[in-house]
Amino acid sequence: MFGLGGQELILILLIILLLFGAKKLPELAKGLGKGMREFKKAQNDIEEEFNKAADEAPKKDKSTTA
Repeated sequence: MFGLGGQELILILLIILLLFGAKKLPELAKGLGKGMREFKKAQNDIEEEFNKAADEAPKKDKSTTA
């Protein structure tokens, strides 16, 4: 995962714990989770719109060339 080993991840988590404190970590994790869900939803919506447009494009081309 991103070329990070176990020791690096532990060090990063300890630094985050020191910076934000134990009381803020659940709140930060919850916010991060919400952000990731919103990003995934937006990504899926864009992909769905792209696929819809790609499916409609050949139909329009066939009807105009006939």
